[in-house]
Amino acid sequence: MIKQLHHTGFVVTDRDKSVAFYRDVVGLKLIAEYERIGPGIDAVIGYENTHLIIANLDLGGGHILELIQYLNPPPSERPTTERNTIGAPHVAILVDDIEAVQQRLIEGGARPMNPPAELAPGRVACYIQDPDGNWLELLQLG
Repeated sequence: MIKQLHHTGFVVTDRDKSVAFYRDVVGLKLIAEYERIGPGIDAVIGYENTHLIIANLDLGGGHILELIQYLNPPPSERPTTERNTIGAPHVAILVDDIEAVQQRLIEGGARPMNPPAELAPGRVACYIQDPDGNWLELLQLG
């Protein structure tokens, strides 16, 4: 039986740069930084000699954003940045002022995908990509 969501993980090219983006630009609190190496992580990930460095940030409500940098095996590039690709996840973040947050994230290195659009009365959303191309949905509820 499922108890609750625990974390969402993003693979990143540089853990420290991604921590700086999510902590200093997005405003999340850094909870922990650690390393995973050895037979346990090899078995979970399915690669031999796996070496990961990881950071956890607080998304609120008991949910964690896990930033994973693969030192071994080296990561491969994403084949596309298209939003409709199977396996293209996103994290939705509730905001108070979507235009201001979108602008702050763009100035901090994010790539805008669309301007904020009203989905329904009082419900405005837009997509943005972090510096590694991971998708964030900004959501403002009126």
